[in-house]
Amino acid sequence: MAKEWAELTPDERRAERFARWTAPQGMSFISPEAEREYKARATRFMKAFTLQKPDRVPVILPASNYPAYYAGLNLKTVMYDYGELKRAWMKFLNEFEMDTFMPPALVPPGRALDLVGYKLYKWPGHGLTDSFASYQAVEGEWMMADEYDALIQDPSDFWLRTYLPRVFDSFVPFRDMPALTTLKEIDGPISALLPFGTPPMQAALKSLMDAGTEILNWMGVVGEVIGVSMAMGYPGFMGGLAKAPFDSLGDTLRGTQGIMKDIFQRPAKLQEAMERLVPLSIRSAVDAVNASGMPTLIMPLHKGADAFMSDKQYRTFYWPTFKQVIMGLVEEGIVPILFAEGAYNKRLDVIKELPKGAVCWYFDQTDMAEAKRVLGDTACILGNVPTSLMMTGTTQEVKEYCRKLIEVCSKDGGYVLAGGANLDEGNADNMRAMWEAAQEYGVY
Repeated sequence: MAKEWAELTPDERRAERFARWTAPQGMSFISPEAEREYKARATRFMKAFTLQKPDRVPVILPASNYPAYYAGLNLKTVMYDYGELKRAWMKFLNEFEMDTFMPPALVPPGRALDLVGYKLYKWPGHGLTDSFASYQAVEGEWMMADEYDALIQDPSDFWLRTYLPRVFDSFVPFRDMPALTTLKEIDGPISALLPFGTPPMQAALKSLMDAGTEILNWMGVVGEVIGVSMAMGYPGFMGGLAKAPFDSLGDTLRGTQGIMKDIFQRPAKLQEAMERLVPLSIRSAVDAVNASGMPTLIMPLHKGADAFMSDKQYRTFYWPTFKQVIMGLVEEGIVPILFAEGAYNKRLDVIKELPKGAVCWYFDQTDMAEAKRVLGDTACILGNVPTSLMMTGTTQEVKEYCRKLIEVCSKDGGYVLAGGANLDEGNADNMRAMWEAAQEYGVY
Protein backbone atom coordinates (compact mmCIF):
# COMPACT_ATOMS: atom_id res chain seq x y z
CA MET A 1 0.00 0.00 0.00
CA ALA A 2 1.33 3.45 -0.96
CA LYS A 3 2.28 5.74 1.89
CA GLU A 4 0.36 8.91 2.62
CA TRP A 5 2.32 12.15 2.15
CA ALA A 6 2.56 12.70 5.91
CA GLU A 7 4.21 9.28 6.28
CA LEU A 8 7.00 10.00 3.79
CA THR A 9 10.48 11.05 4.86
CA PRO A 10 11.92 14.30 3.43
CA ASP A 11 14.05 12.25 1.01
CA GLU A 12 10.99 10.31 -0.14
CA ARG A 13 9.00 13.51 -0.60
CA ARG A 14 11.81 15.04 -2.65
CA ALA A 15 12.01 11.91 -4.80
CA GLU A 16 8.25 12.04 -5.35
CA ARG A 17 8.37 15.69 -6.38
CA PHE A 18 11.20 15.00 -8.82
CA ALA A 19 9.32 12.01 -10.25
CA ARG A 20 6.25 14.17 -10.94
CA TRP A 21 8.42 16.87 -12.49
CA THR A 22 10.51 14.66 -14.75
CA ALA A 23 7.47 12.71 -15.99
CA PRO A 24 4.45 15.04 -15.71
CA GLN A 25 1.09 13.31 -15.91
CA GLY A 26 -1.45 14.53 -18.45
CA MET A 27 1.04 16.69 -20.36
CA SER A 28 0.47 16.80 -24.13
CA PHE A 29 3.77 17.23 -25.97
CA ILE A 30 3.99 18.42 -29.55
CA SER A 31 5.90 15.27 -30.54
CA PRO A 32 7.46 12.14 -29.08
CA GLU A 33 10.85 13.82 -29.50
CA ALA A 34 9.70 16.80 -27.42
CA GLU A 35 8.58 14.42 -24.67
CA ARG A 36 11.94 12.64 -24.70
CA GLU A 37 13.78 15.98 -24.57
CA TYR A 38 11.62 17.22 -21.71
CA LYS A 39 12.43 14.14 -19.63
CA ALA A 40 16.12 14.34 -20.55
CA ARG A 41 16.36 18.00 -19.57
CA ALA A 42 14.44 17.62 -16.32
CA THR A 43 16.50 14.54 -15.42
CA ARG A 44 19.69 16.48 -16.19
CA PHE A 45 18.73 19.11 -13.63
CA MET A 46 17.48 16.58 -11.12
CA LYS A 47 20.80 14.74 -11.17
CA ALA A 48 22.82 17.95 -10.86
CA PHE A 49 20.63 19.23 -8.01
CA THR A 50 21.07 15.97 -6.09
CA LEU A 51 24.87 15.75 -6.60
CA GLN A 52 24.77 13.04 -9.23
CA LYS A 53 26.48 13.12 -12.62
CA PRO A 54 24.09 13.95 -15.47
CA ASP A 55 24.98 13.36 -19.11
CA ARG A 56 26.36 16.90 -19.22
CA VAL A 57 26.33 20.15 -17.25
CA PRO A 58 22.87 21.76 -17.43
CA VAL A 59 22.54 25.40 -18.47
CA ILE A 60 20.26 28.20 -17.27
CA LEU A 61 20.49 31.09 -19.71
CA PRO A 62 20.42 34.42 -17.79
CA ALA A 63 17.46 35.71 -19.78
CA SER A 64 15.09 37.55 -17.37
CA ASN A 65 13.68 40.51 -19.35
CA TYR A 66 16.06 39.86 -22.22
CA PRO A 67 13.43 38.38 -24.61
CA ALA A 68 11.71 41.78 -24.73
CA TYR A 69 14.86 43.51 -25.98
CA TYR A 70 15.80 40.64 -28.27
CA ALA A 71 12.42 41.15 -29.96
CA GLY A 72 13.14 44.87 -30.41
CA LEU A 73 10.83 45.95 -27.60
CA ASN A 74 11.38 47.27 -24.07
CA LEU A 75 10.09 46.41 -20.62
CA LYS A 76 7.36 49.03 -20.63
CA THR A 77 5.87 47.66 -23.83
CA VAL A 78 5.60 44.08 -22.57
CA MET A 79 4.30 45.19 -19.15
CA TYR A 80 1.33 46.85 -20.84
CA ASP A 81 0.85 44.93 -24.10
CA TYR A 82 0.38 41.23 -23.40
CA GLY A 83 0.25 40.36 -27.08
CA GLU A 84 3.74 41.76 -27.47
CA LEU A 85 4.78 40.01 -24.27
CA LYS A 86 3.74 36.69 -25.77
CA ARG A 87 5.39 37.46 -29.12
CA ALA A 88 8.71 38.35 -27.51
CA TRP A 89 8.95 35.29 -25.28
CA MET A 90 7.83 32.96 -28.06
CA LYS A 91 10.49 34.41 -30.35
CA PHE A 92 13.15 33.72 -27.72
CA LEU A 93 11.78 30.22 -27.17
CA ASN A 94 11.92 29.40 -30.88
CA GLU A 95 15.33 30.92 -31.62
CA PHE A 96 17.52 29.78 -28.71
CA GLU A 97 18.63 26.35 -27.55
CA MET A 98 18.27 25.86 -23.80
CA ASP A 99 17.75 23.33 -21.02
CA THR A 100 15.03 25.27 -19.22
CA PHE A 101 12.77 28.14 -20.19
CA MET A 102 12.14 31.17 -18.00
CA PRO A 103 8.60 32.42 -18.72
CA PRO A 104 7.55 36.07 -18.34
CA ALA A 105 6.06 35.44 -14.90
CA LEU A 106 8.30 38.15 -13.41
CA VAL A 107 7.16 40.77 -15.92
CA PRO A 108 4.28 42.27 -13.92
CA PRO A 109 1.11 43.63 -15.56
CA GLY A 110 1.62 47.38 -15.53
CA ARG A 111 -2.05 48.39 -15.73
CA ALA A 112 -2.90 46.31 -12.65
CA LEU A 113 -0.17 48.05 -10.66
CA ASP A 114 -1.37 51.43 -11.91
CA LEU A 115 -4.95 50.67 -10.90
CA VAL A 116 -4.08 49.98 -7.26
CA GLY A 117 -1.47 52.72 -6.88
CA TYR A 118 1.43 50.45 -5.94
CA LYS A 119 4.21 52.40 -4.17
CA LEU A 120 6.79 49.77 -3.24
CA TYR A 121 8.24 49.77 -6.77
CA LYS A 122 8.79 52.07 -9.71
CA TRP A 123 8.68 50.76 -13.26
CA PRO A 124 9.06 52.15 -16.79
CA GLY A 125 6.36 54.74 -17.35
CA HIS A 126 5.56 54.85 -13.64
CA GLY A 127 8.33 56.68 -11.81
CA LEU A 128 11.01 55.63 -14.32
CA THR A 129 11.62 56.67 -17.90
CA ASP A 130 9.88 54.63 -20.58
CA SER A 131 13.22 53.23 -21.74
CA PHE A 132 14.34 52.00 -18.31
CA ALA A 133 15.28 48.32 -18.55
CA SER A 134 13.98 47.06 -15.20
CA TYR A 135 11.75 47.90 -12.28
CA GLN A 136 13.17 49.37 -9.10
CA ALA A 137 12.35 48.91 -5.41
CA VAL A 138 11.56 52.05 -3.42
CA GLU A 139 13.44 52.21 -0.14
CA GLY A 140 11.34 53.36 2.78
CA GLU A 141 10.17 52.62 6.31
CA TRP A 142 6.90 50.92 5.43
CA MET A 143 6.75 49.69 9.03
CA MET A 144 7.75 52.03 11.82
CA ALA A 145 10.25 51.10 14.53
CA ASP A 146 7.56 51.13 17.23
CA GLU A 147 5.29 48.71 15.32
CA TYR A 148 7.13 45.46 15.93
CA ASP A 149 4.65 44.36 18.59
CA ALA A 150 1.69 44.88 16.25
CA LEU A 151 3.38 42.76 13.58
CA ILE A 152 4.32 40.02 16.04
CA GLN A 153 0.92 39.84 17.71
CA ASP A 154 -1.15 39.61 14.50
CA PRO A 155 0.74 39.68 11.19
CA SER A 156 -2.39 39.40 9.02
CA ASP A 157 -4.12 42.29 10.78
CA PHE A 158 -0.96 44.39 10.58
CA TRP A 159 -0.68 43.64 6.86
CA LEU A 160 -4.32 44.47 6.11
CA ARG A 161 -4.84 47.63 8.15
CA THR A 162 -1.32 49.10 8.41
CA TYR A 163 1.14 47.86 5.80
CA LEU A 164 -1.06 47.50 2.70
CA PRO A 165 -2.58 51.00 3.05
CA ARG A 166 0.95 52.40 2.98
CA VAL A 167 2.03 50.65 -0.21
CA PHE A 168 -1.28 50.52 -2.17
CA ASP A 169 -3.56 53.52 -2.71
CA SER A 170 -6.47 51.11 -3.07
CA PHE A 171 -6.00 49.82 0.46
CA VAL A 172 -6.01 53.24 2.16
CA PRO A 173 -9.70 52.91 3.26
CA PHE A 174 -8.83 49.64 5.03
CA ARG A 175 -7.05 51.68 7.71
CA ASP A 176 -10.45 52.67 9.07
CA MET A 177 -11.75 49.13 9.41
CA PRO A 178 -11.95 47.55 12.86
CA ALA A 179 -9.85 44.45 13.45
CA LEU A 180 -11.74 41.50 11.98
CA THR A 181 -11.29 39.64 15.26
CA THR A 182 -13.88 42.02 16.73
CA LEU A 183 -16.55 40.45 14.51
CA LYS A 184 -18.25 38.19 17.08
CA GLU A 185 -21.89 38.64 18.15
CA ILE A 186 -24.83 40.31 16.41
CA ASP A 187 -23.27 43.77 16.69
CA GLY A 188 -20.05 42.63 15.05
CA PRO A 189 -21.17 42.75 11.42
CA ILE A 190 -22.35 46.34 11.80
CA SER A 191 -18.96 47.78 12.71
CA ALA A 192 -17.11 45.42 10.37
CA LEU A 193 -19.28 46.08 7.32
CA LEU A 194 -19.94 49.79 7.81
CA PRO A 195 -16.71 50.92 6.05
CA PHE A 196 -17.78 49.05 2.91
CA GLY A 197 -20.68 51.47 2.51
CA THR A 198 -18.47 54.54 2.20
CA PRO A 199 -17.60 56.00 -1.23
CA PRO A 200 -13.80 55.74 -0.66
CA MET A 201 -14.06 52.04 0.20
CA GLN A 202 -16.34 51.30 -2.73
CA ALA A 203 -13.99 53.10 -5.11
CA ALA A 204 -11.10 51.13 -3.65
CA LEU A 205 -12.92 47.83 -4.09
CA LYS A 206 -13.72 48.76 -7.70
CA SER A 207 -10.04 49.40 -8.42
CA LEU A 208 -9.09 46.08 -6.81
CA MET A 209 -11.69 44.25 -8.90
CA ASP A 210 -10.44 45.93 -12.07
CA ALA A 211 -6.85 45.05 -11.17
CA GLY A 212 -7.88 41.44 -10.56
CA THR A 213 -9.48 41.27 -14.01
CA GLU A 214 -6.31 42.70 -15.53
CA ILE A 215 -4.19 40.12 -13.74
CA LEU A 216 -6.42 37.30 -15.02
CA ASN A 217 -5.83 38.55 -18.57
CA TRP A 218 -2.08 38.68 -17.96
CA MET A 219 -2.09 35.21 -16.37
CA GLY A 220 -3.86 33.81 -19.42
CA VAL A 221 -0.99 34.94 -21.64
CA VAL A 222 1.78 33.86 -19.25
CA GLY A 223 0.07 30.49 -18.74
CA GLU A 224 -0.18 30.00 -22.49
CA VAL A 225 3.53 30.68 -22.94
CA ILE A 226 4.37 28.25 -20.13
CA GLY A 227 2.13 25.58 -21.64
CA VAL A 228 3.69 25.94 -25.09
CA SER A 229 7.23 25.81 -23.70
CA MET A 230 6.50 22.63 -21.74
CA ALA A 231 4.80 21.03 -24.74
CA MET A 232 7.93 21.81 -26.75
CA GLY A 233 10.01 19.95 -24.16
CA TYR A 234 11.33 22.64 -21.83
CA PRO A 235 10.84 22.15 -18.07
CA GLY A 236 10.55 25.14 -15.77
CA PHE A 237 12.52 25.24 -12.55
CA MET A 238 11.07 28.16 -10.56
CA GLY A 239 8.16 26.76 -8.59
CA GLY A 240 7.82 29.89 -6.49
CA LEU A 241 9.69 32.56 -4.56
CA ALA A 242 10.56 32.80 -0.86
CA LYS A 243 12.72 35.08 1.25
CA ALA A 244 14.84 34.91 4.35
CA PRO A 245 12.98 36.49 7.31
CA PHE A 246 15.67 39.16 7.65
CA ASP A 247 15.10 40.15 4.02
CA SER A 248 11.32 40.10 4.42
CA LEU A 249 11.68 42.67 7.19
CA GLY A 250 14.51 44.64 5.60
CA ASP A 251 13.20 44.77 2.03
CA THR A 252 9.46 44.87 2.53
CA LEU A 253 8.82 46.50 5.90
CA ARG A 254 11.60 48.37 7.70
CA GLY A 255 13.81 49.30 4.75
CA THR A 256 17.58 48.99 4.66
CA GLN A 257 18.34 51.88 7.01
CA GLY A 258 15.60 50.86 9.41
CA ILE A 259 16.64 47.25 9.83
CA MET A 260 20.33 48.09 10.18
CA LYS A 261 19.47 50.46 13.04
CA ASP A 262 17.25 47.77 14.56
CA ILE A 263 20.23 45.40 14.81
CA PHE A 264 21.69 47.80 17.37
CA GLN A 265 18.65 49.53 18.87
CA ARG A 266 16.06 46.72 19.19
CA PRO A 267 17.77 43.39 18.49
CA ALA A 268 15.37 41.35 20.64
CA LYS A 269 12.30 42.65 18.81
CA LEU A 270 13.99 42.02 15.48
CA GLN A 271 14.72 38.43 16.48
CA GLU A 272 11.16 37.92 17.74
CA ALA A 273 9.66 39.28 14.53
CA MET A 274 11.85 37.05 12.36
CA GLU A 275 10.84 33.99 14.39
CA ARG A 276 7.20 34.99 13.89
CA LEU A 277 7.71 35.11 10.12
CA VAL A 278 9.34 31.67 9.83
CA PRO A 279 6.19 29.49 9.73
CA LEU A 280 4.39 32.01 7.53
CA SER A 281 7.27 31.98 5.04
CA ILE A 282 7.36 28.18 4.96
CA ARG A 283 3.60 27.85 4.48
CA SER A 284 3.36 30.33 1.61
CA ALA A 285 6.38 28.80 -0.14
CA VAL A 286 5.02 25.25 0.15
CA ASP A 287 1.66 26.39 -1.21
CA ALA A 288 3.35 28.00 -4.23
CA VAL A 289 5.46 24.93 -5.02
CA ASN A 290 2.49 22.59 -4.66
CA ALA A 291 0.49 24.74 -7.08
CA SER A 292 3.31 24.85 -9.64
CA GLY A 293 4.06 21.13 -9.73
CA MET A 294 7.80 21.85 -9.68
CA PRO A 295 10.18 20.57 -6.98
CA THR A 296 12.20 23.77 -6.59
CA LEU A 297 11.80 27.41 -5.67
CA ILE A 298 14.07 30.46 -5.71
CA MET A 299 15.12 32.34 -2.60
CA PRO A 300 16.80 35.64 -3.57
CA LEU A 301 19.05 36.70 -0.69
CA HIS A 302 19.42 40.47 -0.59
CA LYS A 303 21.00 41.50 2.68
CA GLY A 304 23.22 38.59 3.68
CA ALA A 305 26.18 39.35 1.40
CA ASP A 306 29.73 39.81 2.69
CA ALA A 307 29.66 43.56 2.09
CA PHE A 308 26.37 44.09 3.91
CA MET A 309 26.98 42.78 7.40
CA SER A 310 29.76 41.27 9.49
CA ASP A 311 30.18 37.55 9.93
CA LYS A 312 29.00 37.86 13.54
CA GLN A 313 25.90 39.77 12.48
CA TYR A 314 25.17 37.19 9.79
CA ARG A 315 25.44 34.31 12.25
CA THR A 316 23.30 36.16 14.80
CA PHE A 317 20.59 37.86 12.78
CA TYR A 318 20.45 36.36 9.29
CA TRP A 319 21.34 32.70 9.33
CA PRO A 320 19.29 31.18 12.20
CA THR A 321 15.79 32.01 10.93
CA PHE A 322 16.89 31.66 7.31
CA LYS A 323 18.07 28.15 8.12
CA GLN A 324 14.72 27.40 9.79
CA VAL A 325 12.88 28.34 6.59
CA ILE A 326 15.26 26.25 4.49
CA MET A 327 14.79 23.22 6.75
CA GLY A 328 11.02 23.65 6.70
CA LEU A 329 11.10 23.47 2.91
CA VAL A 330 13.52 20.53 2.93
CA GLU A 331 11.15 18.67 5.27
CA GLU A 332 8.49 19.03 2.57
CA GLY A 333 10.78 17.58 -0.09
CA ILE A 334 11.32 20.96 -1.78
CA VAL A 335 14.76 21.89 -3.12
CA PRO A 336 15.41 25.59 -2.37
CA ILE A 337 17.67 27.33 -4.89
CA LEU A 338 19.39 29.92 -2.71
CA PHE A 339 20.40 32.90 -4.83
CA ALA A 340 23.30 34.51 -2.95
CA GLU A 341 23.42 37.98 -4.49
CA GLY A 342 26.76 39.74 -4.17
CA ALA A 343 29.63 37.75 -2.67
CA TYR A 344 29.28 34.96 -0.07
CA ASN A 345 32.98 34.19 0.33
CA LYS A 346 32.85 34.77 4.11
CA ARG A 347 29.67 32.72 4.54
CA LEU A 348 30.75 29.36 3.08
CA ASP A 349 31.68 27.75 6.42
CA VAL A 350 28.28 28.73 7.82
CA ILE A 351 26.05 27.76 4.92
CA LYS A 352 27.51 24.29 4.59
CA GLU A 353 25.45 23.32 7.68
CA LEU A 354 22.64 21.82 5.59
CA PRO A 355 21.67 18.25 4.62
CA LYS A 356 23.51 16.70 1.72
CA GLY A 357 21.83 17.13 -1.67
CA ALA A 358 18.90 19.07 -0.22
CA VAL A 359 19.61 22.62 -1.47
CA CYS A 360 21.33 24.42 -4.33
CA TRP A 361 23.46 27.53 -3.95
CA TYR A 362 23.18 29.99 -6.84
CA PHE A 363 26.19 32.33 -6.64
CA ASP A 364 26.62 35.78 -8.11
CA GLN A 365 30.14 36.98 -7.30
CA THR A 366 31.40 34.24 -4.97
CA ASP A 367 34.75 32.50 -5.59
CA MET A 368 33.48 29.36 -7.31
CA ALA A 369 36.61 27.30 -6.74
CA GLU A 370 36.34 27.91 -3.01
CA ALA A 371 32.59 27.30 -3.10
CA LYS A 372 33.18 23.95 -4.78
CA ARG A 373 35.84 23.03 -2.24
CA VAL A 374 33.65 23.84 0.77
CA LEU A 375 30.21 22.86 -0.51
CA GLY A 376 30.92 20.40 -3.30
CA ASP A 377 30.14 17.28 -1.30
CA THR A 378 26.93 18.66 0.21
CA ALA A 379 25.22 21.03 -2.24
CA CYS A 380 24.84 21.69 -5.94
CA ILE A 381 26.25 25.07 -6.94
CA LEU A 382 25.17 27.37 -9.78
CA GLY A 383 26.61 30.53 -11.38
CA ASN A 384 28.58 32.78 -11.73
CA VAL A 385 29.11 33.95 -15.33
CA PRO A 386 29.41 37.76 -14.89
CA THR A 387 26.72 39.98 -16.36
CA SER A 388 29.42 42.44 -17.40
CA LEU A 389 31.11 39.71 -19.44
CA MET A 390 27.84 38.68 -21.06
CA MET A 391 27.14 42.33 -21.93
CA THR A 392 30.54 43.48 -23.18
CA GLY A 393 32.76 40.42 -23.73
CA THR A 394 33.44 38.59 -26.97
CA THR A 395 31.93 35.19 -27.63
CA GLN A 396 35.36 33.62 -27.21
CA GLU A 397 35.83 35.31 -23.83
CA VAL A 398 32.43 34.02 -22.70
CA LYS A 399 33.20 30.48 -23.83
CA GLU A 400 36.60 30.53 -22.15
CA TYR A 401 35.17 31.79 -18.87
CA CYS A 402 32.49 29.09 -19.00
CA ARG A 403 35.10 26.43 -19.81
CA LYS A 404 37.09 27.34 -16.71
CA LEU A 405 33.96 27.35 -14.55
CA ILE A 406 32.96 23.93 -15.81
CA GLU A 407 36.43 22.50 -15.22
CA VAL A 408 36.51 23.82 -11.66
CA CYS A 409 32.92 23.24 -10.59
CA SER A 410 31.56 20.23 -12.46
CA LYS A 411 33.89 17.56 -11.12
CA ASP A 412 31.82 14.66 -9.76
CA GLY A 413 28.57 16.44 -10.71
CA GLY A 414 26.61 18.99 -8.76
CA TYR A 415 27.05 22.04 -11.00
CA VAL A 416 24.73 24.08 -13.23
CA LEU A 417 26.17 26.68 -15.60
CA ALA A 418 24.31 29.95 -15.03
CA GLY A 419 24.81 33.69 -15.01
CA GLY A 420 25.74 35.60 -11.89
CA ALA A 421 22.61 37.66 -12.50
CA ASN A 422 20.06 37.91 -15.29
CA LEU A 423 20.33 40.17 -18.31
CA ASP A 424 17.85 42.78 -19.42
CA GLU A 425 19.68 43.86 -22.57
CA GLY A 426 22.64 42.01 -24.00
CA ASN A 427 24.45 40.19 -26.78
CA ALA A 428 22.55 37.27 -28.34
CA ASP A 429 25.78 35.71 -29.57
CA ASN A 430 27.09 35.58 -25.99
CA MET A 431 23.92 33.78 -24.86
CA ARG A 432 24.57 31.19 -27.55
CA ALA A 433 28.27 31.01 -26.65
CA MET A 434 27.34 30.12 -23.07
CA TRP A 435 25.13 27.31 -24.35
CA GLU A 436 27.84 26.06 -26.73
CA ALA A 437 30.40 25.97 -23.92
CA ALA A 438 28.32 23.43 -22.02
CA GLN A 439 28.02 21.25 -25.12
CA GLU A 440 31.75 21.35 -25.78
CA TYR A 441 33.18 21.22 -22.27
CA GLY A 442 30.41 19.98 -19.98
CA VAL A 443 29.88 16.40 -21.17
CA TYR A 444 30.62 13.77 -18.50
